[in-house]
Amino acid sequence: MLDATGFATLAAEHRRLTRLPLAVVDHHGRFLAGGQGVADCARNESCRTFRVLAVTEALRWGEPCVTCCDCGRAMWAVPVTRNQHLCGGLIVGGVKLASPNRAGSLDRRILGACQHLLALATKHDVTNAALLTSRRHAASHERDKAEAIHQLKDRFHDDIRSTYLHEEPALLAAIRRGERTEARSIINRVLVGIYAFGGTDTNLLKSLALELVVMMTRAAVQAGGDPAVILGLNYQSLTALARVADQEALARWLCEILEQLIDAIKVNTRHPNSVLLARALEFMEDHLTDEMRREEVARAAGLSPSHFSHLMRAKTGWSFTELLTRLRIDRACHLLAHTGDPLARIAQDCGFSDQSYFTRVFRKRTGQTPGDYRSGHAAAPKS
Repeated sequence: MLDATGFATLAAEHRRLTRLPLAVVDHHGRFLAGGQGVADCARNESCRTFRVLAVTEALRWGEPCVTCCDCGRAMWAVPVTRNQHLCGGLIVGGVKLASPNRAGSLDRRILGACQHLLALATKHDVTNAALLTSRRHAASHERDKAEAIHQLKDRFHDDIRSTYLHEEPALLAAIRRGERTEARSIINRVLVGIYAFGGTDTNLLKSLALELVVMMTRAAVQAGGDPAVILGLNYQSLTALARVADQEALARWLCEILEQLIDAIKVNTRHPNSVLLARALEFMEDHLTDEMRREEVARAAGLSPSHFSHLMRAKTGWSFTELLTRLRIDRACHLLAHTGDPLARIAQDCGFSDQSYFTRVFRKRTGQTPGDYRSGHAAAPKS
């Protein structure tokens, strides 16, 4: 356990950071020491079971877990360990809960205080940081699986390929943007479908996972990854797949491939800015009927919004709004010249909210009304 001097130093530093007093308990939740102002619930026998719970849950999940004691106030802890043996815990208790209209601010305060306590315990080497990190990663993986099951339970697909079709666009976009967290979340959802469809047949599970890898590989190449490097990664991955023996190993294998593919995209600099801008323009043209935001287009191109705006202005001389309007007017001109569609339909197909607004913008950009433009191109229309 901590000696008196070491605890006093840690408690003083904790109070400077959080303005909260700190206590130390043994592994049975018995109060051992505490600075001035320690709450009664960190000492009282009636709250001892909650102190034990706070310590054991923190050890289980790898981080402080907030609970409420019999006093009706918040409590959290970090385990004190010697190697992997639990000796006790550092306890913060008696934190008054916020009123309902201030709950958000208190939540942020508590979360921040929990992280400070964990960081201090690690800094002063009174807890097994490696063990807690391992527990956090395991808990995060379990939460991801649970979330994936929850998201899929209302739209479960009988056929795994339907799952691929449903998730493929979002996964491809996440890989192209290099968004690892989002891509992992989607993979978890697909894995749930794979496990449900493949059951305990390991070979079937592997074949289904290979279909997913093909999809991910295509996305990585489209995003600018070096095909030669990616093919090499796939060869190594197939060798590793032969050693996969269960669902957990298969999940790790897929996530490792994802990380390698995204790394392969990031280290390759073959795609110049003009290619990225072309990708943005293609996205805009494909979604002209939608309400479109600059941030959405930038993400599709793999650019930050500010870089996208700067690049677009440098290459075209237009702002995002100006370019979007030009693309919509260009499409309207094509439809007016080559179809007999009503003006209201053309306005809708080009992303304008109504026909009158479409007419105003069209006249401003071309000097003609849509009807005059169509009359001037009477030779081209087809009904």
